[in-house]
Amino acid sequence: MHLLIPLLGSVLFVCSLIFVKRASVSAADQQENRASGTGGAGLNPLTTLFCANMFAALLFSAFWPLGGTIPSWTWLYQPLAVAVLYCVGLAFVFLAIGRGDVSVATPILGLKVFLVALLLAVTGIEALPASMFFAAALASLGIALIQWTGRGKRHHVLLTIALALTASTSFAHCDILVQRWAPAWGTGRFLPLAFWFVGLMSLPLIPAVQWSLLRRRKVAAWLLPGACLMAMQAICITFTLAMFGDAARVNVVYSLRGMWALGLAWVAAKMWGGGEADLTRTELWQRMAGATFLTVAVIVAITIR
Repeated sequence: MHLLIPLLGSVLFVCSLIFVKRASVSAADQQENRASGTGGAGLNPLTTLFCANMFAALLFSAFWPLGGTIPSWTWLYQPLAVAVLYCVGLAFVFLAIGRGDVSVATPILGLKVFLVALLLAVTGIEALPASMFFAAALASLGIALIQWTGRGKRHHVLLTIALALTASTSFAHCDILVQRWAPAWGTGRFLPLAFWFVGLMSLPLIPAVQWSLLRRRKVAAWLLPGACLMAMQAICITFTLAMFGDAARVNVVYSLRGMWALGLAWVAAKMWGGGEADLTRTELWQRMAGATFLTVAVIVAITIR
């Protein structure tokens, strides 16, 4: 039953990215219309990162009453390391979304499934059955099918993939460390401290934040909910890892965000515009096939031990 939490997180993640993408488009339109001299560049990733991290620092504070212990002040490097990995991963997520489509970047982020399984096996933290590697391989195949466009913009797509892969690598290490370190602290201490560090590390970003755009209602109406949803999905994943471990299966279920990205991003593009609205029937079916592989991977991961 604990896998229902990352399932919710996968939906929240995609919804967050759609909101953030829409905020960036709205900002670019307003900049161009108002001749602000920025050339309609939209939101910079640092503005989005700052907002998301501040929401995370605030929301994770609610876990403090759950209790726990601080084993030693010399152990503070552990929540700090998690905070650094989370910030790096999220920064590259927003860079990837700024450069490409949600339906391309999000499935590539799902390669974290394979990376987590590999790290668990290599570090000896968890002995994984062969079925988990089979599930990870199916998920990876599904991800490849979803992201493949077969059309132009190859450089554009490859850059998005590279940024998303960097984010996946950072998040995979973050997940492993949360599962390994959090039990000694307790959920009520490790997670709040980690995300308070996230908030502190975001303070130097203040000069780069586009405050003028945040004061515009049409931009804030998309960005702030998107940033809040990003913090909520982080709660879903890190809380599950801290309380139950099971990083491999958690990430297989979480990889369903690639399927939600295909459907939700297409609907959003039809309503407000976007690259997903221009998918051909062949590309749509190809991405749907990838989503099917992802679904089978989830079934294998949670039913075969």
